[in-house]
Amino acid sequence: MAQVATGELTARERAEIDRAIRAAEQACRFEFSVFRGLCTGTPRAFAESLHSSLAAPQRSILIMVDPVSRALEVVTGSEVRRHLTDGEVHLALLAMQSAFAEGDEVGGLRRGILMLAEHAIPQHTLHVGPEHVGV
Repeated sequence: MAQVATGELTARERAEIDRAIRAAEQACRFEFSVFRGLCTGTPRAFAESLHSSLAAPQRSILIMVDPVSRALEVVTGSEVRRHLTDGEVHLALLAMQSAFAEGDEVGGLRRGILMLAEHAIPQHTLHVGPEHVGV
């Protein structure tokens, strides 16, 4: 992961991330969480532990950023994975990493959150009975 600021986020930066989370949750109806801080152990295991402690992990997406060890992880719940592929998560990770490389951590998180939400929107399909199919 590219270098991100290791200090605290400002109130304005936290508010920007909160707005992105609210917009994402309204768009796709899944819950988003962002953890920015030091992880203990391996980043993936730490992120999975955080994710499993959420109120509804099966319907949640967790983004974990450790600016000191330069780790970035995304963990998705079982219900979310029905709508969000690993490839789509990877694209969001790349977008975040690109912004982080430019020194824009908040913009990267905002972009990643909104990309994940866009891809996680459940697709509504129209089920047509056999009497309506031109056979």
